[in-house]
Amino acid sequence: METVLVTGGAGYIGSHTVLDLIKKGFDVIIADDFSNSSKKVISILEKLADRKIKYYELDIRNKEGLREIFKENKIDAVINFAGYKAVGESVEKPLMYYDNNLIGMIVLLEVMEEFSVKKLVFSSSATVYGIPKAIPLVEDNDMGATNPYGRTKLMIEHILVDLAASDNSWEIIALRYFNPLGAHESGEIGEDPNGIPNNLAPYITQVAVGKLEKLSVFGDDYDTPDGTCIRDFIHINDLAAGHSASIKYLVSGKGKGFEAINLGSGKGYSVLEIVANFEKAVGKKIPYVIAGRRAGDIPVSYARIDKAKKLLNWEPTYTIEQMCANSWNWQKKNPNGYKD
Repeated sequence: METVLVTGGAGYIGSHTVLDLIKKGFDVIIADDFSNSSKKVISILEKLADRKIKYYELDIRNKEGLREIFKENKIDAVINFAGYKAVGESVEKPLMYYDNNLIGMIVLLEVMEEFSVKKLVFSSSATVYGIPKAIPLVEDNDMGATNPYGRTKLMIEHILVDLAASDNSWEIIALRYFNPLGAHESGEIGEDPNGIPNNLAPYITQVAVGKLEKLSVFGDDYDTPDGTCIRDFIHINDLAAGHSASIKYLVSGKGKGFEAINLGSGKGYSVLEIVANFEKAVGKKIPYVIAGRRAGDIPVSYARIDKAKKLLNWEPTYTIEQMCANSWNWQKKNPNGYKD
């Protein structure tokens, strides 16, 4: 049984991936500093997986602490989710983002190299495509991020490309996510953002549950059917399954060098379509106001996912209705997130 170290494993995407890896027969160790997650998640994961899960409370920039994890465990592969991820915050605090995201990745790579663990799945983002010239977005499109958060992802991808080119024993997959939505069907784990949510779904569910007064829809004058931005939404369980499929691909020896792979649904939904689907799930109207456009927002973004289907034998299985229903189920059961 291969052992996978999951850094940032208590976060939204990390926690769902940990469950999926266990379900697929992998052993998992979590490293998380709990700066953007809750320690409660560990006990919930143990309950859902029906087993103890080894974890370390650690910031991955702590090289000595990271070395201890590799000394104490035989690790076969790593998934790195450890990184700050709010676009707006990255614009206000760029140094914090460059320090945390870039230094964390470099320290992790140095320790992996030291212990000859050279299979890595990196949590990248569709933000690396910048302002696209053509849609759907394909892996060999031009790249260029529009904010510090996106640039940290892009810079890390460049680092990984250079590393794989310098040493052909590295096997690296960068998964470029589109917009994760939904929660585990148990309603026990889900997206629990700090403060005002950056993402659409938790904003809508917090309005529905009465924590926030109304949703702001940024712009209704885009060149789209209803004037609102169109995005590619993917169920969190499908996204998690994409990570397990990537690890399976790497441990089977098929991985060579660096591969970038899109993970999305391959479809676009407008903001107002998402609101309508949430209204169905919740059973009531979601109050919203039209606000001005947000700087840097592009009108349309969705993925082409042929590469994931071909290389990883992966494809999304959940519908937009299920994404919204599962998100609402989590929020309804946990109106204050993990603080309940």
